[in-house]
Amino acid sequence: MKRYSRRVLTCLTALTLVVTACQKPEEVPVPPRLLPREKMVSLLIELHLLEARTEAAALPQDSARALFRQAQKDLYWRHEIDDSTFVQSYRYYAIHDKDLDDIYSTVVDSLSLREVKLTTSSTPPPHP
Repeated sequence: MKRYSRRVLTCLTALTLVVTACQKPEEVPVPPRLLPREKMVSLLIELHLLEARTEAAALPQDSARALFRQAQKDLYWRHEIDDSTFVQSYRYYAIHDKDLDDIYSTVVDSLSLREVKLTTSSTPPPHP
């Protein structure tokens, strides 16, 4: 999970730098259907867990990509949003660096907490 967290943070940092280089925060209007931060956090957590499960499935790359995309569509459907709403909201938060930093701080904390819970619950108790 640590390797996964570093990879995610590296990719997101690169994405943020690319997006912020293109436009300034004052140039980006608020999308008409901006997802609230709490919903973005929830979606991002689920998306990263979905990506980890897809990678762990050890499928060929094209099969894994197809599986991920279908599961991603199902996730959006369950949350009653479409992919363009998610992308526009992500882009808006990415342009506003502090917003995305706050969101990802919560995402990383949540994923780290889940990792700790998984590792402690799978470790057998010590014998007296």
